[in-house]
Amino acid sequence: MATAQFYKTVLPTATFSDSLAVIVQDFKRNFTTIQGKQLNSRGEMDVYQSRVSVPGALHSAVYRFHSLEDTTDSWQAIMYEGESYEAAVKVYKQTYKQLKKAKMKWVDKSIISFMGELEMPDESIRFTVTTLRLNIIDLPYRSFFGEIELTNTYDGWEVHLNLHSKKNDASRY
Repeated sequence: MATAQFYKTVLPTATFSDSLAVIVQDFKRNFTTIQGKQLNSRGEMDVYQSRVSVPGALHSAVYRFHSLEDTTDSWQAIMYEGESYEAAVKVYKQTYKQLKKAKMKWVDKSIISFMGELEMPDESIRFTVTTLRLNIIDLPYRSFFGEIELTNTYDGWEVHLNLHSKKNDASRY
């Protein structure tokens, strides 16, 4: 059975922007403020429920990795789970628009947002990622990204919204 959330507007709601701001600001604290109860462990990571989510998310979690080289954690929301490729693409594009157009009030009262171009999905490719970067220069956020993923799974399609630090693939942490 397909479960999906669809947005009816292109512009993000104030609730979306406010929730996003809380999550983004908590990255500085490795998402400890928004971390809820532990859900499970998967080898090299622990998974916790997130106390804060964005409207339209089916569920969200904080991932803590057991790495000696990279101690950053990540936040993820599942925006769609279902069998329909067309519905997944719709949610993927809508999540991109919501993330890109969200305006967040920063700690210094400035307004920040994500920047980046949409990576168009292709049904013959099982995985598409759009990466956006914050338009701020704060040191902890230099490698912080928002990513929207469209993924083909055994059961159908998923759309994820990830907020995390991402190192250059060619560099060592």
